[in-house]
Amino acid sequence: MTKTALILASGSATRRRLLAAAGVDFSVAKPTVDEAAIRDAVRDANGSTETAVGELALAKALDVGRRHTHALVIGADQILDCAGLWLGKPGSRAEARAQLEALSGRAHRLVTGICATRGSEEVWRHIDTASLVMKSLDAAAIERYLDAAGPGIFDSVGAYQIEGHGLQLFTEVRGDFFGILGLPMIPLLAALARHGVTVP
Repeated sequence: MTKTALILASGSATRRRLLAAAGVDFSVAKPTVDEAAIRDAVRDANGSTETAVGELALAKALDVGRRHTHALVIGADQILDCAGLWLGKPGSRAEARAQLEALSGRAHRLVTGICATRGSEEVWRHIDTASLVMKSLDAAAIERYLDAAGPGIFDSVGAYQIEGHGLQLFTEVRGDFFGILGLPMIPLLAALARHGVTVP
């Protein structure tokens, strides 16, 4: 089978690290899509978080794929759903604090969507859902965590990174570890092999 070029349509450093650690040869192209508009449109139509992350992942892959028609393009997205409250990347310490206050002592779902396209055609989609329960956190505990974790968490849905300090926030984590990090690697590697991307 002819080797297929792979492009990751994402600005996520974590997703880049996961692919690189698995020995996958790829390049990166950051998509330019209005994520809030897509998410809001799905929500306004009473769509699910699963639908929203799938559509967001597809939009990102298609945006990059139109410029790189020769390649297989991977797009991905995550939404945290806590009893109907949808959370994305906090972007700032104040928003990270607000997200942690909302999640404190509660269970939530972290839904990850990943999509592969060739040009303007969707060729694969996978939705992963994890369930997590956060400890009850008082204001002082949240501030200590924010100090220890650093600004990197502002780019992480829910303001936590379970591969780091964020693991200490939880009493229960159920789901695919890689999916929680933002890229379900086992199904992705199988899909890449089926679509001509050389994997170890």
